[in-house]
Amino acid sequence: MNIHYFQRYHQKENVATANTMLLLSRFYQYSSGKFYQFLKTEYLPESFEPEIDFKLQEKSGSKNSIPDATITQESFKIVIETKITDWFYTDQLTRHLSSFSDEKYRVVLALSTELIADEKVKDFQIKLEEYNKEHDQHPIIFKATTFEALANSIGSMIDDRDMEMQAILDDYKNFLCHDGLIPNYDAWKYLRMQLASKTIDFNCKENCYYDNAERGFRPHDYLGLYANKSIRAIGKIIARITAVKNSHGEIEYQVESGELTEKRKETIQRAMDDALERGWDIRYIKHRYFFVDNFYETDFKKNTSRAPMGSRIFNLTELFETTDKTKPTSEEIAKLLRSKEWE
Repeated sequence: MNIHYFQRYHQKENVATANTMLLLSRFYQYSSGKFYQFLKTEYLPESFEPEIDFKLQEKSGSKNSIPDATITQESFKIVIETKITDWFYTDQLTRHLSSFSDEKYRVVLALSTELIADEKVKDFQIKLEEYNKEHDQHPIIFKATTFEALANSIGSMIDDRDMEMQAILDDYKNFLCHDGLIPNYDAWKYLRMQLASKTIDFNCKENCYYDNAERGFRPHDYLGLYANKSIRAIGKIIARITAVKNSHGEIEYQVESGELTEKRKETIQRAMDDALERGWDIRYIKHRYFFVDNFYETDFKKNTSRAPMGSRIFNLTELFETTDKTKPTSEEIAKLLRSKEWE
């Protein structure tokens, strides 16, 4: 059974906010330096220098005072407004401007499943500019991001070998998926890599991959199988079905997408048998079965020595430098990936 660091509760803003704050606090405990670099990279200006400054016999503002030493740190404050969807309102965001005092760096952050609409940003920016002109203080800046983008930014700063922090981040992403905080309208862009060195022959033969149903994932249309330092096969997902045997030995199915056919029932039974032969009894633990159109052979190499610790998501529009939703077929993508590498 997986340990969950983050509570699950469908479509509750306070829980989404609390879980995000917990993630950020754990990230700070993991590495304060990386935490501050994350803030500087994503939300605070380049001039922000968060490190504590230790000085000896610094001259103060008073001519009569030269202390033996000082320890200082630049002040900042980030005010976060969380929404489940783009339900941001200019009036509410404007009221948040009174939350600041005399901090040097001040940010209003809109956090949601999707970015705030451009027209809302323009409306609020007008109010923000008026406020900054009227108040002789350090200007407040506005930023917007999504839960997924925040998690991905933190992920880019975590070493794969740090198992504890990686597990925390993975569970946060699972929470986002579990509570529907990652939209599925752009699933066509994404290829998800799964570790499959021990089962890849079975997976490719049956055009089916199985995984513990507790593990969440961002919506994706393509599945890649990793073995021997490379993604060896990819296919387009055409059905997702969970299955588990009950106390009577009968398999209970739940269709998440696609169709439950007799052929797929037989494949699920063979997957259970195959796992049992390998020493894993998955029959009484709910698993998710991904059915693809066909697993096409590829060789999308990992160019660093460390093995991946778990799944990974690739944006195909970035890999192929396109924004066109009309992409090549699965077989053509498999061929194109042979000329690509990843870290």
